[in-house]
Amino acid sequence: MAIARVLAEFSTQIPSSDLPRQAVDHAAMLIASTLASAAMGAGLESSEIVRRIARERGGRPEASIWFAAGPKLPVSDAAQVNAVMSDAAASDDSDLRNIVHAGTTLVASALAMAERTGASGEEVLAAIVLGYEAAGRIGEAVTPGFRARGFHGCVIAIFAGAVAAGRLLQLDAAQLAQAIALSATSIGGLMAAANTSVAREYHAGLAAMLGIQAVLAAQRGYKAEESILETRNGFFEVYGGVNATVAGNGVTRDLGQSWDIIADMAIKLVPGGHPYHALAEAAANAAKAADVIPEAIASITVSRPGLTALTGPRHPGDLIEMAHSPAYFLAAGAVDRDFSWIHATADKISDPVIHQLIDKIRVGSPTYRRRRALPARRYSNDTNNGWPGQHEHRICAKGSGGLRYRLGRCRYQIPGPGAAGRCPRRANRGEPCNHPSPSRCQPSLEPD
Repeated sequence: MAIARVLAEFSTQIPSSDLPRQAVDHAAMLIASTLASAAMGAGLESSEIVRRIARERGGRPEASIWFAAGPKLPVSDAAQVNAVMSDAAASDDSDLRNIVHAGTTLVASALAMAERTGASGEEVLAAIVLGYEAAGRIGEAVTPGFRARGFHGCVIAIFAGAVAAGRLLQLDAAQLAQAIALSATSIGGLMAAANTSVAREYHAGLAAMLGIQAVLAAQRGYKAEESILETRNGFFEVYGGVNATVAGNGVTRDLGQSWDIIADMAIKLVPGGHPYHALAEAAANAAKAADVIPEAIASITVSRPGLTALTGPRHPGDLIEMAHSPAYFLAAGAVDRDFSWIHATADKISDPVIHQLIDKIRVGSPTYRRRRALPARRYSNDTNNGWPGQHEHRICAKGSGGLRYRLGRCRYQIPGPGAAGRCPRRANRGEPCNHPSPSRCQPSLEPD
């Protein structure tokens, strides 16, 4: 049976009452997070442009545009506009495995379709849980390959919106399998554009719109290649560069036994790329512990496994650059002893005190500390038992009095097909890499 059909049967047949309470709670949390981010992004130029285009085009009144008066729009247009708003603020959710903002596309699609169909709250929450599960499993199969090949996370997020919308439209398994297949061959998006421009939120809007259009087409009998995920030159091979058989087995293994929306969904408390939030918190904690004013800070040293240089713009000039600047997160945390929504405003991004401190940041020697192995997830096999490695990093702020303050730890997971039995990060200590795909030994820590 095709992978798309297996996912479709699971997503259409499981009763809402069988979903774990925690998964449903996380779905509600995801709605709140997406709406909060959209409220902040509603007034940004990219949101206004897409909203204006949709208004001018008009059409059947099916779903509302968030935070805007006016007539309703067709369901796919409303989902597109709302997804752009949420993603524009750089404060939407993030998948801990691959930095995919599945919740933006998922919630925008689910709420728009629910408004069209009159679905209940229980039905919406169930659709969100199942949409996240489908996208999470497909995404994990092509992580980190899709990022290494330059693709943006929208190529994963589209599946979340499509599955949720399909369930709310009450597609049967055969129809939803076609919606998944159509989604796989409909979406694209380049990371290089998302990292440097508002193409990032444009991607989110396209994922929502195209996913719903795939659902509507499948409902009417449109048929694609149902095995497109696992076929030769299909989704897994092209986007992930992985063995399609291994990837497919991982996607369908133990469906219903664990839930990605519980294990892998991260809700941002502040805007920006989630890998950098720990940096801001660490710098703020160091500054508070030392009780040091910005002018007295001689240097800030940051180190963690594999980190040899800071990525992104050193001195950001706008929201997009801020979201991708670990240097800004470090300096802002140290200056204000905090990091919050205000640090995404133009005044803070241009704060001269923060920019002066940015010039005092340096990268120290990579740290390494072997911690306990975490349980294997979906992509181990009999001959090559995979496990995600867990590592600890230190971030130190050095004040004028010579204080070095130790700050917390982070978890680094190595997911994906065929992970080897010992941690591939050992290659950093001069030991040979024991991973079947050596490129996987270099994690991608750049957010989008």
